[in-house]
Amino acid sequence: MNTKLEIIFFVLIGITIFLIILGAIWIVITEKRLKKFFLGKKAKDLEETIGILENDINQLKKAKEAIEKEIVLINAKLKKSIRGLETIRFNPFPDQGSNQSFAIGMLNEDGDGLVMSSLYSRERMSVFAKPIRDGKSEYELSAEEKEALKKAKVN
Repeated sequence: MNTKLEIIFFVLIGITIFLIILGAIWIVITEKRLKKFFLGKKAKDLEETIGILENDINQLKKAKEAIEKEIVLINAKLKKSIRGLETIRFNPFPDQGSNQSFAIGMLNEDGDGLVMSSLYSRERMSVFAKPIRDGKSEYELSAEEKEALKKAKVN
């Protein structure tokens, strides 16, 4: 029984020695890496480098905040810009001419905008503009103007 304990003892000593050697090798490798990293650098140089990096990070944060504000502003402007545009050509007088008359619907995301129409005949040409609020006009719309607005709606 004594020999079994001795064997276990020697195995434990062997494992311990192996772990100590492995730890020593790891320490040597880490020391070499640190020496290589800090080669020619002093504490003051590292402090300056960290200060420069901190300054760069602060500038990036400020730039990010400014860009985020600008994106909000651009999105607000984009929402109000004309996003839907449709032109319908038609002939209001079947007995004369061709499709020289037109209706143009222009709408933003909120359904605001205008509809422009032109009626063309041999004697004259008339142009009309009607404001649109929330997809509707306070003025009566022709079938062509309604169609232009329907097709101009932003989905």
